[in-house]
Amino acid sequence: MANIYYEQGEQRAQKVQELFARIAPRYDLVNDLQSFGLHRYWKSQVVSLARPRPGGSELDICCGTGDLTFAFAGQGVISVGLDFSEQMLRVAQTRNQARLAHGLPLGSGSPRFIRGDAQQIPFRPNSFDTVTVGYGLRNLADWRLGLAEIYRVLNPGGRLLVLDFGKPENALWRGLYFGYLRLFVPLLGTLCCGSAGAYAYILESLKNYPAQHGVAAAMRDLGFANVRIIRFLGGVMTINYGEKAPS
Repeated sequence: MANIYYEQGEQRAQKVQELFARIAPRYDLVNDLQSFGLHRYWKSQVVSLARPRPGGSELDICCGTGDLTFAFAGQGVISVGLDFSEQMLRVAQTRNQARLAHGLPLGSGSPRFIRGDAQQIPFRPNSFDTVTVGYGLRNLADWRLGLAEIYRVLNPGGRLLVLDFGKPENALWRGLYFGYLRLFVPLLGTLCCGSAGAYAYILESLKNYPAQHGVAAAMRDLGFANVRIIRFLGGVMTINYGEKAPS
């Protein structure tokens, strides 16, 4: 069943969009369960590595329900969340309305959410100090095109941070980790969303994705400087970091 989500081209894009539309209402719950809450820590590390400054600008690509978008807005950053899933954005907007209703903390801003294609980012070149991608780059029909678009919209000296599932170098650890993704995560999908295939997709997409090393190589080819990989849990989760070369 998971293979239907990894067909190439427009057909794949449509299938992935349908997948996220279905899981949007329970997306945050399943993230907490499948990561044992650790995804919150990993996202906090993205923000820390970005070194945000009040008044700066951030684009959160494949923003989903807005975790990273809200985190940067909380630092006083002018933050924009972009996603192709209308249902995911609807959840993000609902969360934002709840934040506004309770009053924003001093120095915190309200992010803007827009629907758009990460392979055709609807902003001019040199528009953002920071671009983040949380669990989304591998879902693009052409992730290299997505990286090129990110490079285009980053300001000179701006930072890119890509948080995603990794491929541990240790073969035994990688086998145990893939077994977890193959067996336990789809079970959560069944219990919480009524669909094992929706979360079996994580492993399927990861098999066809070069993960941290391939992304790092592509970033260097595009001209990113100071490219590095930050690993968590032996490479189970990774952050790819790079900076657009100053003009």
